[in-house]
Amino acid sequence: MHRDRPELLAPAGNWDCAKAAIENGADAIYFGLDRFNARMRADNFTEADLPQLMAELHRRGVKGYLTLNTLVFTAELPQVERYLRSVIAAGVDAAIVQDVGLCRLIRHLSPDFPIHASTQMTVTSAAGVAFAKELGCSLVVLARECAISDIEKIRQQMGHQGITLPLEVFVHGALCVAYSGQCLTSEALGGRSANRGECAQACRMPYDLIVDGEPVNLTDDEGDRRYLLSPQDLAGLPLVSELAKAGVSCLKIEGRLKSPEYVASVTQVYRQALDQLAATAESASDSRYQLEMAFSRGLYTGWLGGIDNQALVHGRYAKKRGTYLGQVTQVQRERVTIAIETASGDITPKPGDGLVFTADDKEVGGRIYEVEVTGDRAHLNFGRRFNTRPIAVGDRCWKTSDPDLDRRLRQSYSGDAPQAQQPVTMTVSGAVDTPLTLVARDRQGHSVQVQSQMPLVAAHSRPLTRETLRKQLGRLGNTPFTLEALEVQLQGDAMLPMSELNRLRRAAVAQLEQQRSQPKAWTLRQTTYTDLLPPSPDHPPQETQILVLVRRLDQLQAALAAGVTTVYCEFEDPRAYRQAVTLGRAESAAVWVAPPRITKPKENWILDQVRRSSADGYLVRNYDHLAYFADQPCIGDFSLNVANPITAAYFKRLGLQRLTASYDLNAHQLEDLLTTCPDWFEVTLHQHMPLFHMEHCVFCAFLSDGTDYRNCGRPCETHVVKLRDRTGMEHTLQADAGCRNTLFNGTAQTGAEYVQRLVAAGLRYLRLEFLQEPPLVVAQTVAQYQQLLAGSISGAKLWQTLKLQHRLGVTRGPLDQ
Repeated sequence: MHRDRPELLAPAGNWDCAKAAIENGADAIYFGLDRFNARMRADNFTEADLPQLMAELHRRGVKGYLTLNTLVFTAELPQVERYLRSVIAAGVDAAIVQDVGLCRLIRHLSPDFPIHASTQMTVTSAAGVAFAKELGCSLVVLARECAISDIEKIRQQMGHQGITLPLEVFVHGALCVAYSGQCLTSEALGGRSANRGECAQACRMPYDLIVDGEPVNLTDDEGDRRYLLSPQDLAGLPLVSELAKAGVSCLKIEGRLKSPEYVASVTQVYRQALDQLAATAESASDSRYQLEMAFSRGLYTGWLGGIDNQALVHGRYAKKRGTYLGQVTQVQRERVTIAIETASGDITPKPGDGLVFTADDKEVGGRIYEVEVTGDRAHLNFGRRFNTRPIAVGDRCWKTSDPDLDRRLRQSYSGDAPQAQQPVTMTVSGAVDTPLTLVARDRQGHSVQVQSQMPLVAAHSRPLTRETLRKQLGRLGNTPFTLEALEVQLQGDAMLPMSELNRLRRAAVAQLEQQRSQPKAWTLRQTTYTDLLPPSPDHPPQETQILVLVRRLDQLQAALAAGVTTVYCEFEDPRAYRQAVTLGRAESAAVWVAPPRITKPKENWILDQVRRSSADGYLVRNYDHLAYFADQPCIGDFSLNVANPITAAYFKRLGLQRLTASYDLNAHQLEDLLTTCPDWFEVTLHQHMPLFHMEHCVFCAFLSDGTDYRNCGRPCETHVVKLRDRTGMEHTLQADAGCRNTLFNGTAQTGAEYVQRLVAAGLRYLRLEFLQEPPLVVAQTVAQYQQLLAGSISGAKLWQTLKLQHRLGVTRGPLDQ
């Protein structure tokens, strides 16, 4: 990597992808093993692969970062410790980590092994960077939702606080609509946790928009816009120069589930952009075509250029489309004519290309047999086996496959000869009657020295010259190296046989490759994870309490009337918290309030509003909250992703009174966690699970013509919006003070049938959360759980009762996984 340019980090789901990344100019790759990584559906590598993989990467001058970016459960701590020892001993360059406890364990086992804070840690501010540094991280991958202006502000704030830490951003690939690490959709709807690498991609499904109880027609001239939560793919290519100027240290390409051709194509494009850092319009156009053919749901700069809710999600499709060609103007038996809207270079359709014709949800695809282009018309023949009957005039045509491009990309990483070479410098020295000494150095600091097996002799006619030495020593075509500079320190006219110069070159190359292939020698202590576990409680157990979270003032009043003594408030408008606190104190109840889940660099004004409520305490959701409310009573919410006792102990050390257990835990895993530190936790037993938590505003995108909060007219304040999924379930959409959206599960869930087990394991704080329930339902629900704790009814009976009370019913939730 050039010192003043960001590192280019490419994905590798298997060996072919790793080779494609290496040969097309990646400075580093990231990959997963068969456990604890957020892409469990990728081929992934094994522990046995690690030594060979790291040796090959380092031989080629490429770093290898291992993804350990999932939550770790209590029972997995012995296994993950053994796993880490293998990883560190293999010389992996860094681990990309989500779990706070895992970061602590890595630093406990090794004081110098690098940790990269994953985007799953949801870092959106300088406070988050400071948290990661204190945790022992050496680099932070910022949330994808950070604009370049946010990054500049974060770096400015880091400078004021004396924080120096490299920042990494995603620059290309699929965009999650939800904040990474904050998406519970797969967990809630299917028991497949995204925080465990099992995302079911519910954001790529079609939804109906229900506004004030009525479906909204989202059809326009180009068809239905039903993919309300499926962003276009990220393509930050036009902003590479700005990202470099903003001080980003690493540009990351998404795609561990993608093909080697995708890795080769995208890596190649961004390598060229980094090397140039100023592309011409023509090269940018060619690059866009290559990126669209690699994989594209539409390409957009995502949040990097700021928020534009109209552009981020077009809503028309969620699958790969490729390059748009034009619309159908005529359909014949074996022939289709299209009006080409995009025609330049390889973009023009040609025999062998794959096309797809679309209209609404209809897709018809095939390969071109013959093509005739006349002006702006392309006449496409698909052969006798292709059925053109489903295709109609007006359908849109996309180029989805280009075999010629794929062939060129495969050639870029096939074969044994290295195609991406690392620069080396060489120095030759010597004098007549002494051996010739050759020193070779690479940019990573490796250096080897070899000497000739015979002395230099006086040259009477053809002495060694700089040109001769450069020509002979620069013959590195089948090696990982290219000669960057040569320094000659020969005394007098001397000569050496060409065969000996060739032997010296080969020996230097072999030694340099061998030296580069050695694993990094990280320190590995003989310590264990048990050193980090909290001490066993030494006091008698307390009585289990019911805590309630409400989202409206009338719900608060119902909870207080039901005898609840601790209530959390999560309102869209924090200015209403002051009234909530007043109501609570009138009933001698503690009212805690919740700031919005995400805090961007310029949003402390929201925290100021929250604090002015003078609440009894604050429900902490992120790293900004930890710092801002450090002198106040605080409880950690579920969004801190506490899934094991080592994570819990770290947050408790920061002063949190209690912690909310991660929603990714099932009943058995909750029991394991509660057993280690029972008084620390509260468990949310009844709630509408928050599915997607998004920077994307559906209200703005589909109920206005505006781009963001400044010009949308704030439809969130005047309409009740739900999204109806393919099963007919309607999920509730709400906005917060930061204009971020949360989609809540339309069906409440309960873990009532596990209460006795959890209480026996040490559960002392049981939380009930309400969304839009009327006050009467809040009161009835609280009463049911009070009876459950008193032993008057069973968990099964409670579930049956609540299922009747709630129009949409209550599910048992994912605790029984």
